Order: sequence, then structure tokens, then C-alpha cells
Amino acid sequence: MLRHLLIALALACGLVAPAAAGSSTWTVTKSEWTAEDEKGYSAFIQKIGDSNCETPDDCINSDANPYRGTDGHGIDFNTDCADLIYMLRAYYAWKNNLPFSYVDGVSSRGGGDVRFSSKGNRVGGRRNVTGGESGRSELNNIRDAISSATFRIGPDIDDKPLTDLYPVKIQQGSIRPGTAIYDVNGHVALVYKVGEDGRIFYMDAHPDYTLTRSVYGAQFGRDVPGMGAGFKNFRPLKVVHGLIALADNSQIPDYSTEQFYGTNPDPGGDWKKGKFLYNGIESGFYEYVRVAMAGGNLTFNPVVELKATMKTLCNDLFDRQRFVDMAVEANVDRKGHPERLPPNIYGTDNMEWEIYSTPSRDARLKTAFRALRDDMARLIQMWINRDERVSYDGLDLKEDLQKAYEYGRSTCTAVYRNSAGRNVTLHFDDVVQRLFKLSFDPYHCIERRWGATGEGELASCADTASKTRWYEAEQRLRNQVDRTYDARMDFTVGELEKGTRGSGADTPPDIDVKAVIDNMGYRIPYTPMQPPGY
Repeated sequence: MLRHLLIALALACGLVAPAAAGSSTWTVTKSEWTAEDEKGYSAFIQKIGDSNCETPDDCINSDANPYRGTDGHGIDFNTDCADLIYMLRAYYAWKNNLPFSYVDGVSSRGGGDVRFSSKGNRVGGRRNVTGGESGRSELNNIRDAISSATFRIGPDIDDKPLTDLYPVKIQQGSIRPGTAIYDVNGHVALVYKVGEDGRIFYMDAHPDYTLTRSVYGAQFGRDVPGMGAGFKNFRPLKVVHGLIALADNSQIPDYSTEQFYGTNPDPGGDWKKGKFLYNGIESGFYEYVRVAMAGGNLTFNPVVELKATMKTLCNDLFDRQRFVDMAVEANVDRKGHPERLPPNIYGTDNMEWEIYSTPSRDARLKTAFRALRDDMARLIQMWINRDERVSYDGLDLKEDLQKAYEYGRSTCTAVYRNSAGRNVTLHFDDVVQRLFKLSFDPYHCIERRWGATGEGELASCADTASKTRWYEAEQRLRNQVDRTYDARMDFTVGELEKGTRGSGADTPPDIDVKAVIDNMGYRIPYTPMQPPGY
């Protein structure tokens, strides 16, 4: 009690001095995060996101971090996706004399693995930082306490202890640099920028501590609200009499469940039937996010959308190239294939598989390619129907789209060094044609990892007949776009060949955006409005 009283007096009187440069002490001089603190945090995150740093550790020790000179001999910031959200927030709080609080345990509401629980989780306890703690130690504690399971809590649960984060309304200012995006499939990303056109840019860390960047879209799936997927901000908090108090959902102005149930929820409570309307116009969820984040001032130019999305997908391919290269550098492809797959290929405790395999990354990539094809088909049909939301003032949309695709195809390349040490170049449309042939399995040769099927390209592959059998047997898993983290998947090669339940899909979805463009229809003739009685 005496310590709490002294802290409260110090906060009230401004007697606590900021920590000296290089000090590990987390000194708290502010009783709460103000609007200015939140703006400062957003600027901090955006600067890191806009930089070229490739790992969280590089970021925190680079020029992108204005506080790097206060860390003494440097700081270990190696972290994965879930920890990244908390550690950056905690680091900023430490360096700006702010209080902090974090959940230090969760339990499943329906049993099973807390990372993929079908009914979501509940908070088990929390730890508060009110001053005097070691900043370095707290970062390590957070690394140990936080996982993607921490984010897997429903939007309308207001139990005590409270969650650290709350779901936000889809609007400008609420989704901002520093907002977390939880993927129901067990991944977490961090918003670092929002464009004027409503595009949301995010960065995410991975088990091997690399950092990647992309644009929000359908790769972040929606599911049962109780799983808590979506956009979330840290809950407001303040120190009261030396103790931290967190705001309830009802006390937070931009708390909202609309991203789960829609702007117009289904009267029967079915989240899938909720509608998303902006200014009275209904749209799909991902389109709604774009429009809302642009403040309603958004029209879609199909040519611009095609160019921007192809560029994003190209960056995603480059990131995949880095991951595949790491598996080869670690000689995983030279090891014998295990007799069974992991219990679940998307989420496992097998460190080698978790670091070097790419089933989740590949599934997100496939989802994004499918979304590009579907979005372009929708925009073209809107243009044909003379929908006012489509803005295009050219003379020939089909030709302009074909030119844009050709430019994106020719400038987007993935280059891999084959098993014989020679470079193999794949263009965008090469990847489109072989996307569902790309092996996620780290025990395959690099040629298989990049979907080679021709004899010439495969000539340098040293895979045994057994590994080739595994590659062929995993085809149905590669056809599968949706990730199923709660399914048993420790199949033998024989079980895969038999098409055992849960072992994938017989056919992949259509992702051929070029075919959509080449086969687009003609525009409905314009019929001017006639005056009454004409």
C-alpha cells in the first residue's frame, strides 16, 4: 500500500523523473495515455512500417526508432506476429513514461488448443506496469506471456479480467497505425499506414523473426464472432491510486461490433447474414472497409485497382521467395520426409515445420489471387452496368486492362536458384498458372517449392521417389484455400492418396484474372433521361 501511495503522489505531483539514457528502469510519470500519446504511438509505428527494416530486431535498433539511443548496449527484439503487437506498444510506453498492462494467460471456452479454439478464449489474468519495473524484463515477460490466443476473444465479451484490446468501428481515425488485425487462422498483423484511397497497409512478423508488409484484404478471413477476428485497438487505461483501471466496452467511444455483425445486423442473429451499407449502398465486407476508410469519397478505377493489387501480390511473392530460400539454406530439403505430416500443417509445435514450411503463407497468397480475380470481375460488371461507383475516363477499358496486366506481368518476377545453382525466373502469370503446384512442404526440392512440373525444370531436383510421391499426394491440400487449424492432419502418404477426409479439395478455385479481362463483355448502351411527357 505504501508503494502504491508513493506512486500515486508522484504521478499527481509530477515528481517522477524520466529514466536516464540507457537505463532499464520503466519510470511512469503519466497516469494515462492521452490523445497526444496515441498520436505519437501511431507516428512511431508508421515510421517503422515505412522503413526497410526486415526483422523486428533490426527495426528497433535502426534509425526508424527515435528511442534507439536510450537502450544502452542495444536490445533483443526478436519476436513473432502476436508478440510484435504488444512489444512495440510496451516499448513505446516504457520510453514515454506511460503505464502498461497486459494479459498473462488465457483459457479456452470450448476446450482444445487455445490458439485455435472453436468458441474463443477468456482472460485468465493480467500483469500491470505502474513504474519501477525493468523495461527489458517486461519485454521478455511479454514475449513469454503473449500468443495469438491472446487475441482470440469475442467482440461483445466484457468479462473481468477485461481483454487488452477491443474491436473498433470501421472508420477513419479508429483504424490507424498501431491497430492490430487478428486473423481467425491464428495470425496477427499490425496496421502501419492507411492510404487516402482506404487501403490499409500492415506489417507482420513470423516464427523466424522476419518482418513482411502487405495490404489488407480477403486473406484475413471472417468467421464466428466468438473467435474475435478483426481490427482491434488497445483499451484505454489509467492509474488510479497506484492501480491500473481499464475502460469497459461501454466507456469506449469507438467500440463497435459492426465488423462482426454488419452495419445492419440480421434480426435473427446470424452473423453471416449481416449487411454492410455505406450511405445506403450495400457492399461486401472488404469493399465496405475500403469505402469507410476513404470516408465515402471513393470510386473504383479498374485499371488503378489492377495495377495496385498486382504490385501488392508481387511483394507477397518476393516475401515467399525469402522464406523458401531460408529452408534451402538450412538444408531441410535434403532431409528425409517424416512418415506423417504434423498434427496440423497450419499450426504446429514442430519448430522445423513451423519455421520452414509455408502452408499458411501460401493459403493467404491463394486467397489474395482469388480475390483479385473476383474483384476485377465485379468491377468490370459494375462498369458494364454503368455503376457510378466506377470511375474510368479512358476509351477502351479492355485494352487498358490488358496493357496494365502485361506491364505488371513483365515487371513482377520471382527468381529462385535451382538445385544446380542456376537462376530460374518466374513472371506473374507463370505463378498464376502454377500457384496450386507450389509446395508448402520444406522437405521438397526448391523446384517443387516453386511448382515445377516440366522435365527440364525438374531435371535438377534431387528428390527421391518417396518425396515425389509425397508431393503428388499433397495436391489436394494445395488445392485447399481455407485454413483449418482445428482439424487433424497428421496423414501418412497413403492416407493422402486415398483422399482421407480433411485432406484437401479435389479442385482449386478459379484465379485467372487475365481470362476475366480477355473475355469481358460489352457495356450497356447509354440511354439519356427523357423529360416528362416527351
